[in-house]
Amino acid sequence: MTTIDARQVGPFIFCLLVTPAVLAQEGPNAAAQANNPLASMTAFNMQNYYIDEITDSDESANQFWFRYASPFSLGQSDWLLRASLPINSYPTPPSGDTETGVGDLNLFTSYLVDTGNPAISFGFGPQLTAPTASKDEVGSEKWSAGLVNVLFNASSPKFQYGYLMSWQQSFAGEDDRNDIDVAAFQPFGFYQLGDGTYLRSAPIWQFNLDNGDYGIPLGVGIGQVIKQEKTVYNFFVEPQFSVADEGAGQPEFQVFVGLNLQFSK
Repeated sequence: MTTIDARQVGPFIFCLLVTPAVLAQEGPNAAAQANNPLASMTAFNMQNYYIDEITDSDESANQFWFRYASPFSLGQSDWLLRASLPINSYPTPPSGDTETGVGDLNLFTSYLVDTGNPAISFGFGPQLTAPTASKDEVGSEKWSAGLVNVLFNASSPKFQYGYLMSWQQSFAGEDDRNDIDVAAFQPFGFYQLGDGTYLRSAPIWQFNLDNGDYGIPLGVGIGQVIKQEKTVYNFFVEPQFSVADEGAGQPEFQVFVGLNLQFSK
């Protein structure tokens, strides 16, 4: 199993976005702000990938993510800060024994562009991954840096869509570990069924630019949004299947589940 995954630069949009159906009853402005990365909302997410099948292995793996996001301002500009820390469980060759521990910490800031339309959000900025793994087997032992870009369109109250692109490359760390040069593209869409229930698809297509390995999954899941006072709870589950992959350690089947929390002032 590869010790660095494109999910480490994964979908920060989930830290910010809430399906609008349950919020629309509070008025169009509330629904728009719930889907707007410029909205002044702090988020905390707990997300898990259970990887049942891995290429070139009979073993399973797991990644559990803690993610925290908060907006901030620099002068007249609006930004987002996100921190992500995984708990990784990976099979290790040649024994196949599973090693579990804290993985590498990922940080990024994104400049949030004022598009002139509160329903359309666009952001980009730098990212940094630090080698904080508690065990060599569950981290890269490399410092990496790169860029992130995201687009989200919530113009329709029924269907919202967008993408996230990211790239990072190692620049320091242990010489005996593989260099990092990874890119990821995440198309996503949310279809509102009403009463806070929605269908979703948010696979992450990952590409190792150093050795040519890649994994392209597709998935369809379901979620539920509940708002209580100043907190929005977003539960979801999304099975994902690989439609194309190359190289060892790529997920062939995985289940993505999570609970995303938003806190309004």
